[in-house]
Amino acid sequence: MKKGGILNPALSRILAETGHTDMLTICDRGFPVPSGPERLDLALVDNVPTVLDVLAAIDKEFVIDRIIVAEEMIQASPSRFAHMREAYPHIPIDSLPHVAFKEICPESRAVIRTGDCVSYANIILVSG
Repeated sequence: MKKGGILNPALSRILAETGHTDMLTICDRGFPVPSGPERLDLALVDNVPTVLDVLAAIDKEFVIDRIIVAEEMIQASPSRFAHMREAYPHIPIDSLPHVAFKEICPESRAVIRTGDCVSYANIILVSG
């Protein structure tokens, strides 16, 4: 039995299988998950877990080279964006239009769906 860290077996496996420069998408409950990447659904109820909950758990045991967000997050959810900048000053954050974000999402190794209800909460992690 594991002492701690990520306990979800599928998420633990995905992180172990992810290589340098691979992408992982962590999305809110309404994001249109593409059919190509592996889908891991962690959503339980509204806002449980949030994208930030999953990011915090992953950051403790995974090398993140950078985070990609939709430009719309900066406008629609400025407190979420500010929190990410504050909590992860060691990780560069890039932004691109939401349409472009959805276009690159299918390149992700996996898409991790959360119960997050914040507008444009979705992020893509690029493995370091």
